[in-house]
Order: sequence, then structure tokens, then C-alpha cells
Amino acid sequence: MKRVLQYAALCGYVLFLGFPLLWMLSAAFKSPRELASIHPGLIPHHPTLANFRDAFAQQNLLHSAWNSLQVSVLASVLTILVALPAAYALVRYRTVLRQVALVWVLVSQIFPLILIVIPLFLILRQVGLTDSLPGLVVTYVVWTLPFALWMLQGYVRAIPKELEEAAAVDGAGKFRTLVQVVLPLLTPGIVVTILFTFITAWNEFFFALVLLQSPDLATLPLTLARFVGSEGKVALGPLAAGAFLATVPGLIVFAVLQRRLTSGLLSGAVKG
Repeated sequence: MKRVLQYAALCGYVLFLGFPLLWMLSAAFKSPRELASIHPGLIPHHPTLANFRDAFAQQNLLHSAWNSLQVSVLASVLTILVALPAAYALVRYRTVLRQVALVWVLVSQIFPLILIVIPLFLILRQVGLTDSLPGLVVTYVVWTLPFALWMLQGYVRAIPKELEEAAAVDGAGKFRTLVQVVLPLLTPGIVVTILFTFITAWNEFFFALVLLQSPDLATLPLTLARFVGSEGKVALGPLAAGAFLATVPGLIVFAVLQRRLTSGLLSGAVKG
């Protein structure tokens, strides 16, 4: 009986989390008349693809998605390249800088976006990175780096130092130990960090709104916001269709990387 209740609670939780996506998918296939009805059902009575056609016709979704993809991938790669060695150094080398870095990580998560966006804009303007995708990439790397560093250092701390010592006894150098022993064990942490950074950059709206002015550089969240008219009138059908298409890349990235979450837990710990 206890197991049945646990599965029932789990199913209820999954439905609770998935309902917004189901409602968005349902709205994407409904006609404007059905969306305007007082009691619209979850299943469309007369499914239509007109909302998807209107979404592509009204806004340049594909170009905006390409901009978001470039920014998200570059931000994820750069964040990993910086956070991974920094996290290892923070855990394995206990210095004064370690405490300073940890304090910086905690303090950086306190400030709301509205307090830093104006200084950030002024700094990027001085170096000529406003209204550019590279400037947005740098912003996302700096913004996500503290949390990524905090996550990765937890994974590094979970790796027994005795594994590195055993590899050194077997004659492995420091670089070989890091590549063949430590790095495979950090695969789940790297995957989680990539997912976090990619999804954060893919969905981010506020920084992109402030830093980007050219329509050709608009990311997908900025383009989706244009479905809301100047008088607050929302093109609900095309917006739902565009929003659903915007969730697909994140689902694909998670589906591709989720297997790597557990594949690296024990790889590298076995002496070959």
C-alpha cells in the first residue's frame, strides 16, 4: 500500500510539472475562436496548424532561435572551461584565495539583476560589446559562473583524494591523473553544469532586452515577447506555438545529455 501511494504521489507530481507544457501544446493547436471560449478544454476540438504558420509569418523565429543557440552553446562551453579548473583548485588547494572565492560566489547570488544591469551596460559600452552577441555571451558566462563553480566544487569534493594518490603511485603524472581519473568521475557534474548554463542562457530575457537593440540580434525570448501588442493584446495561439517550439531544444539537450549523468559515476575509478 505504501508503494502504491508513493507511485501515485510521483505521478501526481509529474502531471503537476507537465501540465503547463500540455496546456501550451493544446493552445498551439486551437483556433482563435476556441481559445476565446469561456471553458476551453485541454484537447482541441478542431486542431489546426494555423498558429504555427502565423508564428513564423509574424516573427523571424528561426533566425532568433539561431542567435539563442549560438549564445547558449558558447556560454556553456566557456563556463565549463573556466569553472572546471577553478573548482578543482578550490577543493584541492586550500589557500586564502579559496575563502575569498567562496565568499564571492555567495555574495554574487544576492544582488538582483536590476541593481547590476546599468553598471554592466556601461562597462560593456566602454569595451564596445553592447548590441552584440559576444557581449551577451560574456554576460551569461559571468552571471552563471558563480553557481556553476559552486556545483562543480561539490562534485570535486566527492571524489576521494586516494584515487589520485593511487594513480600517482602507479606512475601517472598529474595531467594524466586529471584526464583519466578525475575527469571521468566529474562527467555528471559537467553535464549538470552544461544543462544549467544552456537553459539559463536559452531562456534569459532581461539582459538580452537591455544589451541588444538591433532586431537582427534578437534572441528567442525577445522575439516571443513581440507577440504581445502595444496595447497588451496577446496573440495567444501564435505565442503558444512559438513558445512550444522554443522548449524543444532544451528538451533535446536534456534527452541527449541525461544518460551521461550516471555513466561517469564509476568510470575512471577502476584501474586498467
